[in-house]
Amino acid sequence: MCAVVTAGWLFLFAVLMAAGLLFTMVFFIIMFSDLECDYINPIDLCNKLNQFVLPENIAHAFLTLLFLLSGQWFAFLLNLPLVLYNINKIRNKVHMYDATEIFRTLSGHKKESFLKLGFYLLSFFYYLYRMIVALISENE
Repeated sequence: MCAVVTAGWLFLFAVLMAAGLLFTMVFFIIMFSDLECDYINPIDLCNKLNQFVLPENIAHAFLTLLFLLSGQWFAFLLNLPLVLYNINKIRNKVHMYDATEIFRTLSGHKKESFLKLGFYLLSFFYYLYRMIVALISENE
């Protein structure tokens, strides 16, 4: 009984985190589009986006750690590749946006943001499904 309640609360938290990460990626994509249309300059773009890079990575890593600690193996393995990718970017010091290189690397950043958006969207619906299943099985 306790494990089911824990799973329900865990996936409720995961749904909320995934929603926040989704909004973050939408913000990134909008900002990149603004840069392409010259509505924002590269320095302002990098200053705005860089303040969200590490919190996004930390939030996703924390969620993955919660899945590991709670024994939700499929959810953990689902999130592990993106966490390892983010760790690799941080270790190689290429996780922040550089105003002098942003136009040269813009297509890669947009592609990464769209892929993360898709991943977080699929994760959101998976977590929502798992939360509903956990809450239904709690009532039985």
